[in-house]
Amino acid sequence: MAIPDILRAQGDDGTPDSAAPAETASAGTAPETTAPAAIGAAAAGGTAGTGLPAPPSEDPEDPLTRVYTCLLARDPAQPPAYSADLAAELELPLARVESAVSALLDMGLLRRTPERAVLPVAPDEAVQRTLGPLEREMRARRQHMERAREQLMAFMPLYESHLLRLTHLRQAEYVELLTDLRAVREAITELGRTCEREVMTAQPGGGRRAEVLEEAVARDEELLRRGVRMRVLYQHTARFSSGTCAYVERIGRLGAQVRTLDDEFMRMLVFDRSTAVIPVPDDPHAAVLVREPHVVAFMVGAYERLWLEALPFETEWDRQTIMDISDELKQTIVRLLTEGLTDAAIARRLGLSVRSCRRHVADVMAALGAESRFQAGYLLAQQEREQPSP
Repeated sequence: MAIPDILRAQGDDGTPDSAAPAETASAGTAPETTAPAAIGAAAAGGTAGTGLPAPPSEDPEDPLTRVYTCLLARDPAQPPAYSADLAAELELPLARVESAVSALLDMGLLRRTPERAVLPVAPDEAVQRTLGPLEREMRARRQHMERAREQLMAFMPLYESHLLRLTHLRQAEYVELLTDLRAVREAITELGRTCEREVMTAQPGGGRRAEVLEEAVARDEELLRRGVRMRVLYQHTARFSSGTCAYVERIGRLGAQVRTLDDEFMRMLVFDRSTAVIPVPDDPHAAVLVREPHVVAFMVGAYERLWLEALPFETEWDRQTIMDISDELKQTIVRLLTEGLTDAAIARRLGLSVRSCRRHVADVMAALGAESRFQAGYLLAQQEREQPSP
């Protein structure tokens, strides 16, 4: 019985409740609990939140205190006491004594003799008897927890391998490297076939090769006939390629828009603003498919800025337009000369042949009256410094 049960076992007049256990001087009927059950029962009425038995009351009239004190004071030579003996000595109702004895037994502070009498037990011994089994159980549970933890953590390498594999799959989903030219062409063909809204193309490097244009024109015309919007960026030098002009005229009749820029820009294809194809440096037969939304959005933004700066590609030969384009190319060559680029580097950047680039450089040097590239660079820099600020 838990300690608060003592109060419930008696009425205001000290008479026992009907639920209180009865015990005779010779044999009681209240069961003796085991140590774990005893501490659990005692804990139910203990200090709130501690799970421990309530400490002895400071009231000397407390039944538990009086019963335990009475048993300690008995002469060891006397026969062991029964509840009836303690009730007579303490002048307490038998029910109150039986309740107190039951509580002390639960706490381990009393033990019964074979004859069912009671003897006091030292508190430290009660601790061992009452808490020892619990401590052993706790140790066993901790050992079980450690074993369970080891068993569970043994699966961690498998899970980490799964995460790594999943990461690789996601990377393959967002970025795919194609190292074979045939695979690149097949991927572009498939992207064109499934494209629904828009294709953005940026092709630096001047005029395109005939075999490339032949492959592209059929695919691009099919796209345009399906209502897909197409925008193409070239460099100015592509205007002087007859094959490129013919290609532009064919796709232009179906609604494609083509513009040109003077300087070099990044080569790319973007389909439906969701998938981009970009080249691999130093490997003309490879390409990378990019599906990561943020990266594709960045590329689309860059393309839009280039598009705003570009000039429409007119297939009709307009002398004034050609002169303007030629002047713009020369201005770009002048700028690159002042930066110290070689003829080959300038030609590669503008999509010119080295021979054409050298001819333009010679025209610039003649206009400046320079006899060397170094002198031309110096004169150009001096002119730039002397120009009034806007």
